[in-house]
Amino acid sequence: MRAACIQMRSGTDPAANFDVASALICRAAADGASLVATPEMTGLLQRRPNAFWDAVKTPEDDPLIAGFSALAKSLGITLLIGSLAVKIAERRAANRSYVFGPDGSTIAQYDKIHLFDVNLGKGQKWQESAIYDAGSRAVTADVDGAKLGLTICYDLRFAALYRALAQSGAQIIAVPAAFTVPTGKAHWETLLRARAIETGSFILAPAQGGKHEDGRVTWGRSMIVGPWGDVMAAAHHDNPGIIQADLDMAEIEAARAKVPAWNLTTKFTGP
Repeated sequence: MRAACIQMRSGTDPAANFDVASALICRAAADGASLVATPEMTGLLQRRPNAFWDAVKTPEDDPLIAGFSALAKSLGITLLIGSLAVKIAERRAANRSYVFGPDGSTIAQYDKIHLFDVNLGKGQKWQESAIYDAGSRAVTADVDGAKLGLTICYDLRFAALYRALAQSGAQIIAVPAAFTVPTGKAHWETLLRARAIETGSFILAPAQGGKHEDGRVTWGRSMIVGPWGDVMAAAHHDNPGIIQADLDMAEIEAARAKVPAWNLTTKFTGP
């Protein structure tokens, strides 16, 4: 299976973001990718609350959902839209991944479980829970003869979710992201490789990168990691683009046979 990660620099106009993403997705498919993944917040990065609520739509009314579904069908690929902001109640949203099959159907959707409520200092304070409702369910999807586990960005720091996905059969785990620069520089590659090693899975990590229209700056450096922790493909920059790699499912069996830590359940007693 050839997998591709799309790196973007999404702005405040969903229609423009759709056009950019679509062009990159088409290029990846033309290069032979049958599984293409885009980053977190593919459709909109908007920090101003009023402008955000003016732009965000319900799933039923969001033209991007219909548009990406149609694109997957026209290209005959499996398309993971890393996430879209979708309205689920009055001034409440979900940070939601969508997986569209080669026939355009919605194979799976996943709401981000771990919301990014942090204070990094120097004015970098984030509180996703002020806008988003957290998901409560781990999700896998059958894609192209393999099982794909879904996570989003800050989920990366919670190893228990990745163990649960692997134990549910996930062979590939997606980590679409919009990492901050301080956390990206310090932790992005380390955490991606750790999650791959711990689970013996391929990791697909399409990222946002660069300075966005709303003023935020994201880390970029999209990455595909093998089940032994090897970096198979990486963007060494923040610019929009594509990385891709051929995934051999036999590598998963080999890695897990050597170190089957993902499959162990250990109970601890108190100190």
